Amino acid sequence: MVNLENKGYDKVWGAGSEAPCLAKTLRAKGVLLSEYYAIAHHSNPNYLAQISGQASNAMTRDDCPTYAPLAETGSTGQGQVQGTGCVYPASVPTIAGQLSAAGKTWKGYMEDMKTPCRHPELGAKDDDQNAKMDDQYATRHNPFVYFEEITSSPDCQNNVVDFTKLAGDLGSIATTPDLSYITPNLCNDGHDAPCVDGSPGGLASADSWLRQQIPAILESPAFKKDGVLVITFDESEGNTGGPSGIPGGTAGGKIGALVLSPFTKGGTTSDKLYNHFSLLASMEDIFSLPHLGYAGAPGLNRFGADVFNARS
Repeated sequence: MVNLENKGYDKVWGAGSEAPCLAKTLRAKGVLLSEYYAIAHHSNPNYLAQISGQASNAMTRDDCPTYAPLAETGSTGQGQVQGTGCVYPASVPTIAGQLSAAGKTWKGYMEDMKTPCRHPELGAKDDDQNAKMDDQYATRHNPFVYFEEITSSPDCQNNVVDFTKLAGDLGSIATTPDLSYITPNLCNDGHDAPCVDGSPGGLASADSWLRQQIPAILESPAFKKDGVLVITFDESEGNTGGPSGIPGGTAGGKIGALVLSPFTKGGTTSDKLYNHFSLLASMEDIFSLPHLGYAGAPGLNRFGADVFNARS
């Protein structure tokens, strides 16, 4: 799983895209989900949705400038925790906890994080909102540290690690996690333009990063055996939304997603309605896990024969 930042569907996948590796080279190897939507603006709630099934609140939509605990005010259907704040109590489950409980492995690979499980002190200002010359890590793009289920466990130190660890882990099937969740830094994910180090940023830098990093994933033993790689964006630029009718919503706009796998046919397209909750549900399906939050909503589309469309 790779998340890039703040680009709408037409800019990425349309004619004249500034991301030829993604929109052409990789596109030819996988299936493009042409009706895939983000669930909110800004970044943070989209990342949280992908691993927990939780919808946004006022503070996550503001990208959590303070690493504040969630003040619960109740709960609603589909396992939604109501309240305002960023750090969910240990009672709120994630796919990471599900995988651990099922005896499966997972890791979050965060570029420039350096220190495992890096996050502010509870209640403190988040000083990693903006890039620094030698540090372009953003807490808000690391969903694992917003759940006490994870941060209170040794799993956080062991499994939420710097991106540099990925190369070694890809070396064998045994060392590749069942779920690998990858977040580039604020330049390489396309967020900043220009970047703090003088790089152009935007889609050009994100595409350059993909060109350098994705071949190692596609050539890894685990991917070749039975892997699935999803590349998408957190949200579209601006305040765009999407159509009604998708559980959990489309308020983050149309972004698209590319799925590559031995089980997908290159150069194909699915126009089924999907969002980030669909992605979570589809990951849970792969690992035979129950659906969390909006991932379990009736009527939510999950990846099926339209995505895993390669003929045997």
